[in-house]
Amino acid sequence: MRTSLRTYEKSCLMIAAGASALLAASGAHAQVRKFDVREQSAATGIPQFGKQAELQILAPQSAVAGKRVNAVRGAYTVEEGLARLLRGADLTVVSNNGRTAVLGQTASLQLASTAAVPMIAAQAVAPVSAPPEEASSEVEAVVVTGFRASLQSAMNLKRRSSGVVDVIKAEDIADFPDANLAESIQRVPGVSIARDAGEGRQITVRGLGPQFTRVRINGVEGQSTASGTDSSGGANRNRAFDFNVFASELFNSITVRKTASAQTEEGSLGATVDLQTGRPFDYKGATLVVSAQEGYNDLSKSWDPRFAVLASNTWFDGKLGALVSVAYTERGLLEEGHGSGGWLNGTEAGGFNPASAFKPASTASVFTPRFPRYGRLSHEQKRLGVTGSFQMRPDDRTLIGLDVLYSDFKATREENWLEALSFARNASQGGRPEIIVRDGVVNSKGDMVYGLFDDVDVESETRFDKLDTKYSQATFTAEHEFGDRFKLSGLVGASKSEFNNPIQTTVILNRENADGFSYDYRVNSNLPAMNFGFDVTDPSAYNFGAARSEIRLRPQGVTNKIATAQLDGDYRLNDGLNLKVGVNFKKYNFDSWAQARVNESVVPTLPAGVTLNSLTKLVSGFGRNLGASGIPTSWAAPDLDAFAKLFNIYSGTGLFQLSGASNANARGNIRSVEEKDSAAYAQLDFRTDHFAWPIRGDIGVRYVKTEQSSTGYQLVAGAAQQATVKRDYDDILPALNVTAEVTPDFLLRFGAAKVMTRPNLGSLTPGGSLSTVGVFSVSSGNPNLKPIRATTYDLSAEWYFAKDALLSVGLFYKDIDTYIQTSRISQPFNASGLPLSLLDGLGVSAGDTFLFSQPVNTKGGPLKGIEVSYQQPFSFLPGLLRHTGAIFNVTVVDSKIDYISARSPTGFVQNDLVGLSKNAFNATLYYEDEAFSARVSAAYRDKYLTAVPSGTSTNDIDGVRSITTIDASASYAINKRLKLTFEGLNLTDAFNNQYTDSNRDSVYVYSHTGRQFNFGLRYAF
Repeated sequence: MRTSLRTYEKSCLMIAAGASALLAASGAHAQVRKFDVREQSAATGIPQFGKQAELQILAPQSAVAGKRVNAVRGAYTVEEGLARLLRGADLTVVSNNGRTAVLGQTASLQLASTAAVPMIAAQAVAPVSAPPEEASSEVEAVVVTGFRASLQSAMNLKRRSSGVVDVIKAEDIADFPDANLAESIQRVPGVSIARDAGEGRQITVRGLGPQFTRVRINGVEGQSTASGTDSSGGANRNRAFDFNVFASELFNSITVRKTASAQTEEGSLGATVDLQTGRPFDYKGATLVVSAQEGYNDLSKSWDPRFAVLASNTWFDGKLGALVSVAYTERGLLEEGHGSGGWLNGTEAGGFNPASAFKPASTASVFTPRFPRYGRLSHEQKRLGVTGSFQMRPDDRTLIGLDVLYSDFKATREENWLEALSFARNASQGGRPEIIVRDGVVNSKGDMVYGLFDDVDVESETRFDKLDTKYSQATFTAEHEFGDRFKLSGLVGASKSEFNNPIQTTVILNRENADGFSYDYRVNSNLPAMNFGFDVTDPSAYNFGAARSEIRLRPQGVTNKIATAQLDGDYRLNDGLNLKVGVNFKKYNFDSWAQARVNESVVPTLPAGVTLNSLTKLVSGFGRNLGASGIPTSWAAPDLDAFAKLFNIYSGTGLFQLSGASNANARGNIRSVEEKDSAAYAQLDFRTDHFAWPIRGDIGVRYVKTEQSSTGYQLVAGAAQQATVKRDYDDILPALNVTAEVTPDFLLRFGAAKVMTRPNLGSLTPGGSLSTVGVFSVSSGNPNLKPIRATTYDLSAEWYFAKDALLSVGLFYKDIDTYIQTSRISQPFNASGLPLSLLDGLGVSAGDTFLFSQPVNTKGGPLKGIEVSYQQPFSFLPGLLRHTGAIFNVTVVDSKIDYISARSPTGFVQNDLVGLSKNAFNATLYYEDEAFSARVSAAYRDKYLTAVPSGTSTNDIDGVRSITTIDASASYAINKRLKLTFEGLNLTDAFNNQYTDSNRDSVYVYSHTGRQFNFGLRYAF
């Protein structure tokens, strides 16, 4: 949008200082002047600079409000001094003719053409009698929005910070660069994501998993909880933050703080992530934005809507403002693939039938899949988000705000599996010891990649989950400047995340002792051809009611509540020192509940005249774009609605009675934790020009006391009894951040701090659980776990070598003092010392092998890495190429941790940190002119571990293989208000590829969700 300087100046607030404010000289640019301006608010700092520069400066009140400018001390030309003053303040010089300078916001204004005034020698200053409007010639400016503006604004914030900070800004009002928050955050150097249902769910920062990252929304720590597939971790009962709960349109900035400062809340080893929703003072006057998209997935063949609207306005000369935004999304997608369930050696689970002709299968050096299967998961999701914000500025020194956020993430997930489960079962369940191995092929690593078997139990399983996560939060903030030296700010907020899984139902049909079952991994190691030995589409080939048919009912839920109060004071001791002190109190409540059928292995018999033909449905069209042959494309599966209607399975009575703490299958998920965290800090922010280079930074210390109460259920004399363990501990956490301005465009940063993160919630229960579904397991908690503590060091260099360009290199080192690992031991149940009565009614034998797990503190280890980031618009290129640009970053991390392992002669093994990818990179190439914008992005994440040792068997690890995803987007502005948009996500249909064992690298999970395309319109007023 073009406007004349005359019109623009009329909307500006004149900031002048003293009698010399109206004095100017046409040659004032080049004259070297002596400046002594301290770091302060823009409202006072700009007039002070103008007085010393003998330059009249005009700036919009909305652009100056709330901003601070840098100190300028020493001899500089006016241009050099002004550039130093405004660096990182999101302000830029729109025009400067030597007498009058006009400022605007960096992210929204870009000079198109000026009536330039030649730089000449300084001359005597003469009064200017004409008013500012008449003393300057016409200057045109163009409003810049879009991807370049978001990069420019984010770079300014990064440049101004004391520590290592990365920022992502919305490229336009309510228009984040990606459809999902986690997808956006992965563009930050050192950040990788883990997906569920084809969408980013959790993040890893610099090799540290999601439990090590704290997330704040509008200044208040949040704990969002969602469900996930079993292969992606299931329901979140820990400290990790699930980003897929929220629509990205609700937020306009993400800040990733990689170094700690005393004033920042404790609890993070990886990073503190700040999410900020829109506020009315972020926009100018009345604003209305509406966007609508229709999405298409090439695997599910589903078309789904996406809608967002934002309305904002200010009144009373910008003293009062209100904003509301709403975002709604629907998604229907399929997830298809193969799972091995892990791999067992020939002696585990009782070994194979001695009558087997292929003898190598029964040896300890040969491994077979635990339950080879194919599956389809059907996801239906609806996500609604609403934000509201109210701001009031009764005077220039006071700002009051109220931010509210609500999100409702509803989903259903149906899983259909065709599987050979008896490979994982013990003798008491008619499993492995009954299987006869007729033939086989073993590869050089010990995997039996082809096998022909008799007496195999095949199952058709259907599971249905109804899921709902409601998140709500309110934050009240206030700040007031008492004169020029002291500012007081406060925050009171509360958040609540309520996850409910009221229906989790599984029905299993059986085909026992099938002959001629085979699998073959020789052609494709990830997708075996499988022959089940019978017509899997024929319902009459299965049975229900015999041994090992099941109807599981497992409703569950998790509630997280956080209440926070904070008070901060900022006192300017002198021009170079600010003393900050504050206190923070937080109360956190975690409550997990679960129920299960009293006896899941007891199922009703089919009534006379009722057959499985009326209780099944056909899974059809399986395997589209899967890239394999010899796989089933259809099979008969339980129809859960038909079963529910026939047996009234949700009645809660008779065979379908539910129980909680007395039920071994539910007890482990019935637990709670209450934490009260009290903290105080003192921090000194400093800035000086007295050394060879200007130096700024902060040094401080934070004290925090944690009071914790953990509740769970223990078995005493065969009965479940509630147990509560209370404890407290404290930490002293010093922090230092220093930034040296070697030149105005070259910065060196150093940071050092002690940090801590509290143990995962799931690890703190004083109780335990026993499961005979899938992996036979006994899990117990440890309420006396110590927090994970570390000392961190950061050293980085940033070179802003051209306009809007950056080249940075960062080194980081974390000395992890103690770590928390899950110790796993496989042994017969009767060797554990636990009462055998715990197995009563479960249909298993005391001699069956169980996996016993408990979290314990172990010795930590070092984590070290390097980040390299490059960003530049190619405006120096000719023609259309001048509208292009690139962003690239790469992270290399290394860490070795000592893990407890029963398989090692020393009792320990050394391996990578769980969740750490040694190599990761992101690359974006973009084009943007006044009408058309396009970009393509690639994200790579190296393989990483998910468990050491394996969570399923005697394999040494479980992990996820490397993945590269490619996304693209484009938009075309039909006019200044209406824009066409396009997004393409996961264009290569990258697979979720999980493996087990570091030596054999055997497939664990291999699945995909297809490509996603979104087409839309966007209207802004």
